Amino acid sequence: MPARDLHLDYSLVEDILTSFLRNEVQKFGFRSVAIGLSGGIDSAVVIELAVRAFGAGQVLGVMMPYRSSSPESLEHAELMISRLGVRSEVVDISPAVDAFVRSVPEGDLLRRGNIMARTRMVYLYDISARDCRLIIGTSNKTELLLGYGTLFGDMASAINPVGDLYKTQLRGLARHLGIPEPLIAKVPSADLWEGQSDEADLGFSYEDADSILYMMLEKRMDRQSMLAEGVPAAFYDRVRKMVVSNQYKRMMPVIAKISGRTPGIDFRYARDWQENIVYRKQ
Repeated sequence: MPARDLHLDYSLVEDILTSFLRNEVQKFGFRSVAIGLSGGIDSAVVIELAVRAFGAGQVLGVMMPYRSSSPESLEHAELMISRLGVRSEVVDISPAVDAFVRSVPEGDLLRRGNIMARTRMVYLYDISARDCRLIIGTSNKTELLLGYGTLFGDMASAINPVGDLYKTQLRGLARHLGIPEPLIAKVPSADLWEGQSDEADLGFSYEDADSILYMMLEKRMDRQSMLAEGVPAAFYDRVRKMVVSNQYKRMMPVIAKISGRTPGIDFRYARDWQENIVYRKQ
C-alpha cells in the first residue's frame, strides 16, 4: 500500500487534538494533566500536544523507570522535559515491582511486564489524586487494534488524543511538531525487560501492520480483496485474529442487563450534560 494513503494534514491534526484536549479536560472539571513519559515517541507527542493545549505550567511529566530500564529511555524523557519546560517527577518503580514479582518465574516475561505496566499506572493515578490532574493516554491506534498493551496498565487513561492515529501517522505528526529526531528514529520499545522491542514481540513491523490495518478498517476490504492486493494469507489471518481476540481491551467492562437503564448500554449521557462545571481544587 502506498505510504501516501496514511498521510494526513498534520497541521489540521494538531488543531483538532489540541482542541480535543482542552474541551475534554474541561468537561471533566480539571485544569491540569499528568502524562507518563517513557522516552518513546508516543508519550513525547502527547506531552507536546498537552503543552500546546494548556501551557507548560499545567502539565506534569512523570518518569517511572525500573532498575533494568534502558538509561536512554530516561534521557529521552528528560529531553522532552527540558524542551518543553514542564514540571517533572521521577518515580523508581523497582521496590513495588519487586514485591510483586518474587513469586513470578524469571522467564515469565509477559507476567513481569504486565506488573511493571500496571505498577506505573498505580503511581500515575496516585499523582492524579494528589494533584487533581487528569491522566492523558498515549496508546496509538495500531497498538489498540492489535491489543499490544496492558489492560489497566499503559492502556489506562481518562482521555487519549492519539488513539485514532496509526503508528506511521504518529511519526508524521511527531516530525510536524518538531519532536527530537532521536525519539522518532529509535526502535520502539515498552522497555519492560532488557532488549525488548515492540516489533520483535509482534513479529512484524509497524509499517506492515499499518498497511493491513488500514485496508481492513479504512478501506473495509475483505480477505479475498486483500489477498488479491498481495497481502500474504498467513499475515492477514494473524493480524485479523489479533484484532478480533483483543476487542475486550478496547471496551468498558460488559455489564449484564437487568434494568431498563443500564450504565454504558442505555444510560450514555455525554460528560457535558452537567449545567455547571465546578473545577476541582488545585
